[in-house]
Amino acid sequence: MSDALDAFREDDEPDAAVDEAPELVYGSVDEFVREYLRHMYTRPVGGGNARYRWAAEWWRFPEAVARIEGLWRAWEHLRQDPANGSSTWWAEHADHHMPILLSPDGPFARSTDSCDPGEPLPYTAPPAGWFPDMRG
Repeated sequence: MSDALDAFREDDEPDAAVDEAPELVYGSVDEFVREYLRHMYTRPVGGGNARYRWAAEWWRFPEAVARIEGLWRAWEHLRQDPANGSSTWWAEHADHHMPILLSPDGPFARSTDSCDPGEPLPYTAPPAGWFPDMRG
């Protein structure tokens, strides 16, 4: 009887793999910007009277880092929802933060970095160690 009870208890314990967080696709906010975000927003950006602004050194702007990190973390979470995660990310996260980031009076207001329509947003790598890979 004891063996049957022990087997029952073992089966009743939660699977350790279920409790683990899924592996990140992008190991850092920098990788998310470099590999994904700047390719999704191929707006023409520039200084002067340009409608959109972006800084290749986006990581120098604390508000931008906070907003983009939120976008990255939401993306990593919502990608797990195959039904509407992508749409939710766009509608509730990207469509909120990106107009603020790209605004001529947003955090990049003084940036003169530019790109043409259809090109990825400008990008300059941050100093080594600023955004360590969170995958371990």
